Amino acid sequence: MKPALIAITTYGRNEDGHFFLPSEYVDSVRRSGACPILLPPGEKDLDSWLELVDGIIFPGGGDIEPSRYGGGEHEAIYMVDPERDTTEFALLEKVLDSGLPTLGICRGTQLLNVGLGGTLVDHLPDHVGEEIAHRLPPREPTPHAIRIEEDSGLAAILGKTEFDAESWHHQAIREVAPGLTAVAQAPDGTIEAVEKRDHPWLYAVQWHPELTAAREPLQQRLFNALTEAALAARQGATGTEGE
Repeated sequence: MKPALIAITTYGRNEDGHFFLPSEYVDSVRRSGACPILLPPGEKDLDSWLELVDGIIFPGGGDIEPSRYGGGEHEAIYMVDPERDTTEFALLEKVLDSGLPTLGICRGTQLLNVGLGGTLVDHLPDHVGEEIAHRLPPREPTPHAIRIEEDSGLAAILGKTEFDAESWHHQAIREVAPGLTAVAQAPDGTIEAVEKRDHPWLYAVQWHPELTAAREPLQQRLFNALTEAALAARQGATGTEGE
């Protein structure tokens, strides 16, 4: 059987003009048995991407342009990339229409929420305080507790409703977009995951499962489940497992 082809959108161009993506995303997809394909910002022929791949990951990265969700120009906002925003929002719209199995991670969760009409907290410490650290200064990951709703699809995937996960963000969902259901929280009330129950397979988590998936089977299950859903969707579309 041919492996699932899982697309991962990349960060924008860095100061050297290079597109880039942390290797943990690629490693997590490969451990799931799938073949990763990287999608850099700026592509115009998005339909060709969708014809090629079986599933997609919208990963973390810099902040979304605040004007897209009515946000302010907070001093903590960083790495805003209009080219990446334009590509990913356009791709998200096609993903929502197509039913392609989709996983959002950190920025990817925020992208999904904004794309469907929700809003974001500009800077979490201003909103929930600093008792729970969602990242360490200047911009470093840190673990904190997560609680998932027992009746959620995400709980069924992970097989657990309480655990610690690696966090690395300063923004999060403020108002949940129509069509999304919040299914996980941090101890300070920050929304940590959403799912779209009228989509064949669409989950988005605010934490970073790829950072610990190599040593934590719980986090790797997200990538495994995406690959399983991608293969099932391909079989449903073609009537075969391999083509």
